[in-house]
Amino acid sequence: MSLKIPSVIGHRGAAAYAPENTLDSIRTAADMGAKWVELDVKLTKDFVPIIFHDDDLDRTTNGHGPVANMNFEDIQDLEAGSWFSESFAGIKIPTLEEAIDVILHHNLGVNLEIKPCPGREKDTAEAMLDLMSQIWDDADRLLISSFSFVSLETALDMAPEWARGVLFESDLPENWKEIAQYLEATTINIDGRTVKRETVEEIIDLEKPILAYTINDVHLARRLRSWGVDSFFTDDLETIHDGLFKAH
Repeated sequence: MSLKIPSVIGHRGAAAYAPENTLDSIRTAADMGAKWVELDVKLTKDFVPIIFHDDDLDRTTNGHGPVANMNFEDIQDLEAGSWFSESFAGIKIPTLEEAIDVILHHNLGVNLEIKPCPGREKDTAEAMLDLMSQIWDDADRLLISSFSFVSLETALDMAPEWARGVLFESDLPENWKEIAQYLEATTINIDGRTVKRETVEEIIDLEKPILAYTINDVHLARRLRSWGVDSFFTDDLETIHDGLFKAH
């Protein structure tokens, strides 16, 4: 496996330009020249993997309450675009399968973040990996990541050939190296908005790619790159890409 992670990855598609975690957002990222996108995977009550971030439906749809309480049939009826802008009114929460169809069509790589509802860490990973094993065959362009060590452990058991990225909050736990080694992590994904230089240098010693989320500020991206961060998740693909790669 030789992961081909680009320097800039579209966060939840192209979240500054289209409603996050939707097919429109993936297509927008592709149109903007993204090579990879990052998407969040959750499970409906009846075990359908969908692309969605929050535990509750309220922020980005006209539904209410926990995703874990809703069958896919009910999720399907929700509207997930007009919170972002009227021009996106009427769009839906996609299934993982629909999202992968669009990703394959546009020849993108993908970081799938397992974002389980509480108590569904293993189930979400299993359902996602089971589906992915049937529709995805390019290990060089897939990264499975999560804050949930249980989800990543499940990924290691079920699909050891696929790269895993371990996600950490601002402060790394004391045993973070042991965690990364135990999960056989390929990448270390950190909060680039709060990380300290010493932490980046510690991770560099591990000789694993460092991916920073969610970087929408060009100066911060340049600073992190000068410290040794390899790749950036961003809502604003154009600004960050141009800020890093165009002469200024």
